[in-house]
Parts: sequence; structure tokens; C-alpha cells
Amino acid sequence: MEKEEDDILRKYQHSFRNMKGKIHILEQQVPVEEQMRYFRASERWKKNAGGLLPAYDEECNHWFRKLTDQEEIKSVEEKKELLLNLANSKNPVSFRLLKQYVADGPDPEVANWAYLALMEIQIALESDYSEERQIYISTGMGGKGTKLRFYVLLVSAGRKPFESYQRQVIEREFTYAFSQAGWETETLHVAENYVELLLLIPIAGNIKKVMGDTIRECNEYGHFLSDRYTITNVKPLSEQEIQEILEKADENSQTSD
Repeated sequence: MEKEEDDILRKYQHSFRNMKGKIHILEQQVPVEEQMRYFRASERWKKNAGGLLPAYDEECNHWFRKLTDQEEIKSVEEKKELLLNLANSKNPVSFRLLKQYVADGPDPEVANWAYLALMEIQIALESDYSEERQIYISTGMGGKGTKLRFYVLLVSAGRKPFESYQRQVIEREFTYAFSQAGWETETLHVAENYVELLLLIPIAGNIKKVMGDTIRECNEYGHFLSDRYTITNVKPLSEQEIQEILEKADENSQTSD
């Protein structure tokens, strides 16, 4: 891990240590830019609504029927506006309707907005009914419960192809270490000379220690993993981005020789 990434990770973990309140994490993977567009639109909606809330049950049902009516042709913008109506209604009826809409599989054109609308009304209602502070944690890759989803890329030492026993060591050691740390492994893919991981990590999990200790444990069987790795909760890396990182690792290796 580069020093700059190390500093960012340290600040990230420190920010959660003294956090008090109920944490809400969006489970679905929604690009951060799309989340920003949604919440900006929601803020505009609130300013325009004035003191019209909460909405009546009949209004909520009307908005939902209009949203899901297959006979009526609606633009994407109209669907988004209906979702904002439901999200900001401060009515439990809307929460139940949105929850069912998401569970049934929302319209792909507005699926991301449906996920965010459900999260927003849940937080709003819980804030009204509870004295506990409500905290929304936003990342591009979402999460589950109180765990955030991270993508990790590990590379082989010297960009050498992994041998069969090394693949087995990687799978065994990382699976065991993550389980012991309370992490969940969604994906562990060992390619020719790199490893991709998709993990669910508790928000206060000690990422640097777990990753560092496990890499060292693997390297007890021969130094075949680089101690530098890439970690992000914005989006998984593309094949092109992976190859660029591998090429950079080559350059760093040649410079240090």
C-alpha cells in the first residue's frame, strides 16, 4: 500500500471511532455521483414542498400506483419525481410501498433512485420516532448491515505467475484471517499474477493490520505476494486499471533493483 493510500485509510478508520448513533449503509452498489444527484434533487424537493408534509395515505398510494402503472407512459424524470414524492412523504405507507417495490425488483431505469428513496424515508421515519441520531454512510460499493464493501487488489511479487501451492495458500490464509476478523468474503479470485477480493468489512475494522498480517503469513511459504495492495470502496477496478497497476509495480521493482 502506498503512503498516500495508507494515510487515507488511517483517517477513514479514525473517523468512525467516536461515531454515536444508528448507522445506515446502502446495501446496493450505487455510483457516488448518482447518489449526489439524488440527494441534490431531494433537497430541492424539500425546499419547494414548504410545509405540505406529511402526505396523506391516499397521496402516497396515488404516487405509487402512478409509478408502477404499466399502461401509462412516463419519462425517467417523471418516475424520479414520483420516487422523491414517496421518499419525502414522512408517511409509513410510503416506506412499506417502497420496500415492496425494491424487493420485487424496481424499474431498471430508476433502480438506483428507488434504493436511495427507500433509504431516505427509513432514516426520516426513524429520526422522527427515535431520539437516536441517524447516520448515513455513503460509498459507491455499498455494504451490508454495519459492514462496508471493499474491493482489494493484491499482486504477485515481481509479477510472477502464482504456482499451484501458492494459490492454495492464498485461498486458505485469507479466508481464515477474514473469518477470524469478522469480515465476509464475497469474492476471492486468484488470477495468473494477481488476486481480486470483494469484502464486507466492519466500519471500524483494522484493515491495515489484517491485510498486512495475512500477506506476511502467506509469505512464510516463500515471498510470492507483494506487500503493496490497492483497496477502494468506490468501484471495482477494470481489467485495464489492473494492468496499469501491474505495470506500475514492474516499474517500482526495476527502480528499486
